Amino acid sequence: MENSLVLKELRGQVLILTLNRPEVMNSFNFAMLRALKARVDEARFDPGVRVVIITGAGEKAFCAGADLKERATLTETQVKEFIFTIRNTFTEIENLPKPVIAAVNGAAFGGGTELALACDIRFAAETASLGLTETRLAIIPGAGGTQRLPRLIGRGKAKELIFSGRRVPAPEALSIGMVERVVPGDKLVDTAVALAEEICLGGPIAIAQAKYAIQNGLETDISTGLAIESNAYWITIPTEDRLEGLAAFREKRKPVFKGK
Repeated sequence: MENSLVLKELRGQVLILTLNRPEVMNSFNFAMLRALKARVDEARFDPGVRVVIITGAGEKAFCAGADLKERATLTETQVKEFIFTIRNTFTEIENLPKPVIAAVNGAAFGGGTELALACDIRFAAETASLGLTETRLAIIPGAGGTQRLPRLIGRGKAKELIFSGRRVPAPEALSIGMVERVVPGDKLVDTAVALAEEICLGGPIAIAQAKYAIQNGLETDISTGLAIESNAYWITIPTEDRLEGLAAFREKRKPVFKGK
């Protein structure tokens, strides 16, 4: 049953994960959250997967956050377990050693926006809207929103959006740096796949180390960040892929990287 809650489709080396509860705007209940975690765990250790795309089923919603009907039935302890699980799952997505692209196909509120924020790159359909709406329910973002949004768009703008709980249409989200690209809805996933395939042209180890260096370096001062970058670079030097890249350049052919 849980397998049907997060569908998977492999296009070459690109894994598309689709949140599949369109009847409730793909909102997270415990079962779908656990299904997403299982899919992410699979992708982590699958050498055939180079890039992950996360989207939602249907045209109305990417993910409307937590399933509030289920939430109303939970005890305080169960709510704490849910928040712990969703926060850790999104952190695992953020730290996945492979690029993750959010294809925001519709409404993304609360945990839906937090899921997008945990991804490396965000594309949105023209009709999409995003927002950390939790304060209107007398709670706060609990899956990383208070930390990731200000790092992405700046402290002041993040406070404005979190304090007000306002929903942001896709064009505005693009203008403030909340998403990287806005495209017609019928071209959204294909646009994400096209970028993913372009990413797959690079070396797997190099991409993983570049992601590690960016994410960890930005949390430090410039000197420490440069040291992180240097150490990440050293990891690529003894790889077979680096030698293959040089050989392919010399022989004027496309490299064949093996992640070794």
